[in-house]
Amino acid sequence: MKNVAILGSTGSIGRNTLKVIKNLKDFNVSALFGGNNISLLTEQAEEFKVEYVGSFFEKNKEELKKKLKNNFKILIGHEEADFIYENSEIDVIVIATAGISSYKALIKGLENGKRICTANKETLVAFSPILKKKLKSLPGELVPIDSEHSAIYQILSKAKRNNIEKIIITASGGPFYNRNDLSSITPKEALNHPTWEMGKKVTIDSATLMNKGLEIIEASVFFDLGCEDIEVIIHPESIIHGMVEFKDGSIISQMSIPDMKIPIQFALTNPDRENFPAKRLNLKDISSLNFKEIDQKRFPLIPLCYKALREGGTLPAVLVGADEVAVDRFLKGEISFKNITDTIVKVTKSHKINKNPGEKEIMEAINWAREEARRLM
Repeated sequence: MKNVAILGSTGSIGRNTLKVIKNLKDFNVSALFGGNNISLLTEQAEEFKVEYVGSFFEKNKEELKKKLKNNFKILIGHEEADFIYENSEIDVIVIATAGISSYKALIKGLENGKRICTANKETLVAFSPILKKKLKSLPGELVPIDSEHSAIYQILSKAKRNNIEKIIITASGGPFYNRNDLSSITPKEALNHPTWEMGKKVTIDSATLMNKGLEIIEASVFFDLGCEDIEVIIHPESIIHGMVEFKDGSIISQMSIPDMKIPIQFALTNPDRENFPAKRLNLKDISSLNFKEIDQKRFPLIPLCYKALREGGTLPAVLVGADEVAVDRFLKGEISFKNITDTIVKVTKSHKINKNPGEKEIMEAINWAREEARRLM
């Protein structure tokens, strides 16, 4: 029996993880951490009979205690969450939170030999200079949840490194890839993704293709690759989630219906595979699979993310900080859709890169980018 802790259990990835575990006989949910949705968090805790329940925010302490009474061990704040990362009874930590706050969980979990299944882009991107140096020496195991990186992970699991030519990450293109005028897009339109059901932040990032740009940098962390080894291509059907081209010209792909529960389940069970009790991909139903080159002039965040990967240092962290603020302002109706991209580009241009940052310098770069983005808007 493997004991699982889920950070961000009330979000999209967290909820899907619980659905997956319901159908896995050898997994037990030991701990749940959430944000402000205390009602859902308590429902989850009671349904799965977990031992530990926590909220990252101090303001939720009394409500959580009142609703759960003395039936659970309650942990409040990031400091008390350390107990989960260091607890020898926890085997797997699923990071389903957004933002950069999960860095400590990732590092401490890996230091304590746990399997870390993560869907958090911002942490991997912002702290990429440090993670690339640290990951090989940590005893834990880092496993991707994102469908694209899961696809590459599955393909590369039995491949010899010197046989790989490049990896190919697919992008749906979001809702606006074929739309000429991007100036009048509303938050409601941007949140209407044609393929995936995701949280608000990641859905807007998908519409600007920032999501795919961040995945380029993520891939460099997961698989220790450089810019020249990573290609992104538009694939509107979202059937092929990732491909690997080998030096003999062969390309191997991973295909499935677009359902996040599939990569979540693989992250938990690999190298084994369990039955997936849901809709399957029927090849007879697929009339065609289409692929297009990304128009980098219309979606300049893709080349910007490639630049951030090449330059390294604090530039990836600045991307994360500026994007966070710009997307939030757009969702509040305070700036236009096009202003998201314009703001991020301007912030990165004015940043003086620290080529060898530590954790402190990365956090300073993120905070600087947030403030600079607010100033520009």
